[in-house]
Amino acid sequence: MAKTATEQDHIDRFLETLRERLPELDLDVEGIVDRINGLNRRFRRMMESTLADHGLTYEEWGVLNMLYQSGPPFRVAPGKLARRLELTSGAMTARLDKLEEAALVRRQPNPDDRRGLRVELTEAGKKAYRQAVGAQAEKEAFVAAALTDDDKDELNALLRRLMVQFESIEPDYKK
Repeated sequence: MAKTATEQDHIDRFLETLRERLPELDLDVEGIVDRINGLNRRFRRMMESTLADHGLTYEEWGVLNMLYQSGPPFRVAPGKLARRLELTSGAMTARLDKLEEAALVRRQPNPDDRRGLRVELTEAGKKAYRQAVGAQAEKEAFVAAALTDDDKDELNALLRRLMVQFESIEPDYKK
């Protein structure tokens, strides 16, 4: 079904140029990929803006997120954090230094390994994390308000099918 100009997004207009120049491409697939990529970039920029409002960078939030998602007592070994975030030990140390300076995390000796440390989320870190996530959730809800509840269910089901397909060929993504 043809879309009116007000129903088209910039990707529809881009795909029309591809139709002429690259007729062998499946434009439905291109539209899906381009829209997912575009939404991802916009959500990332929105998140970075939210985090900046809360005095955090996206990278720092990643550390707080890993610690928070670990659950009580919100403690993880620095090496495990670095592996989960795919960072070198030096990059992890630099992030932890900044977060510790801001009193959002603290390093403690590991009672199970005298040579090791554990990183713990402080109460201030938990609060900063929850506030940033709450502010971002409000922004995301505003964007998602363009969809009905049924639309959200359908979109989640479709995106889940794509994710399952990726996970079937790249099992490392199942983390």
